[in-house]
Amino acid sequence: MREFNLVIAGVGGQGSILSSHIVGDAAIRDGYRVRVAETYGAAMRGGAVMGQIRIGTDVQEPLIPEDSANALVALEPLEGLRRGVRYINPSGLIILNTHRLSPIDVNLGRASYPSLDKIAQQLKQLCKEVTTIDGTAIAEKAGSSRTLNVVMIGALRGSGVLPISEQSLRAAIRERVPPGTQDTNLKAFELGIEAMSKPIVNTRSR
Repeated sequence: MREFNLVIAGVGGQGSILSSHIVGDAAIRDGYRVRVAETYGAAMRGGAVMGQIRIGTDVQEPLIPEDSANALVALEPLEGLRRGVRYINPSGLIILNTHRLSPIDVNLGRASYPSLDKIAQQLKQLCKEVTTIDGTAIAEKAGSSRTLNVVMIGALRGSGVLPISEQSLRAAIRERVPPGTQDTNLKAFELGIEAMSKPIVNTRSR
């Protein structure tokens, strides 16, 4: 694999950056070159947060060019739309958590929040496939809503798009998550994979 570009988008406190490092660590275990870039909003909680992960045998620069992301994982729907407009490739995949967590500019009245249907429809015009799952509910089923980021990694793995082994992802999760939460996070990962195979998952393709 010469190159695979992934964007993980969310707001502060959702674990977007931890997700980026889990994926990056797993890719290194599989023998790939990895570059990770992080972008933080004005506030750690409520501000926009994005991780850019470039994986392959020949990647050099950490920043993903516009319209070049093979996949986008959105922990928060509006942030998924904001990043998708700029980064997703027309042949790419977007996995969207349906649970809304208003970014700080929405809370301050500086921006409006469109409906989930409108967000999904706009994203559908940008790429080959948009899949929505209630990642927050799945995380709660795993034992903690704080495992949302790992649920979404599992969903990406379950999509068949991410070119990283399940074994390496599991190892990276064990090493990266806080001590004492490994079992809960691994369960969240498994439930994320499982969610992508269930008919209740809402997939929209143009």
